[in-house]
Amino acid sequence: MHIERVRDAASDAVADYARLTDVSLRSAHEPAAGLYIAESAKVISRAIRAGHRPRSVLMEEKWLGGLEAALAPFDIPVHLADPDQLEAITGYRVHRGALAAFERPVLPDPAALLAEARRVVVLEDIVDHTNVGAIFRSVAALGADAVFVTPRCADPLYRRSVRVSMGTVFQVPWTRLPEWSDATALLHAHGFSIAALALADDAVSLRELAAAPPERIALLFGAEGDGLSRNALDAADRVVTIPMAHGVDSLNVAAAAAVVLYALAVDE
Repeated sequence: MHIERVRDAASDAVADYARLTDVSLRSAHEPAAGLYIAESAKVISRAIRAGHRPRSVLMEEKWLGGLEAALAPFDIPVHLADPDQLEAITGYRVHRGALAAFERPVLPDPAALLAEARRVVVLEDIVDHTNVGAIFRSVAALGADAVFVTPRCADPLYRRSVRVSMGTVFQVPWTRLPEWSDATALLHAHGFSIAALALADDAVSLRELAAAPPERIALLFGAEGDGLSRNALDAADRVVTIPMAHGVDSLNVAAAAAVVLYALAVDE
């Protein structure tokens, strides 16, 4: 690595980190450019341990010592900036003091992940990056084998998703599914029973599912508000609901995913 001190916040050298608060711009730009942004020394270190390759780093000097060993093998620029410069570049106050631009890994083939999995989570069109990151953290902690996201689901490698997941997006295998017309056949071909988490008159209780779970199961979770699409519900072999009290009909999707994964894990 080679250290460079930031002299001009508008320099092209730190362009990867500019305007990070513009969600629509970053969501559109990062996949096309083959980059994602990781924030905090801990998350950056986890990405490197997972085999991801940094392109550059932008940080306050006080964080350099904690990352020096992890960054030493890479011939990349490490840009040092003071807090005001970081804010001028990114558009927000960088409380965790360190950002890194990483080259995006090639996503695995869905069939390859399904061949080795028994329990997977499918996220349909969840647009909130915080929820996506929180679900990845629950998957890592509670034992699902992989996460599949639909074409319009928020990017798990978006900066906020990565941060909320505490870097678990790097250790949980994941990829994107095709549209439901192809995804349903793909899941069934690999022996998966598809369980949609939703409210329905014919839904079975999570307790019933946990008492006798299928050998291979794909758990479908939908976006806040709209829930699962008609196509997702049509693809499901069963609809499952979490028993509720006090007139509450649903949980936040990230909380629901944690409850479902725990219920299935404790009965193994």
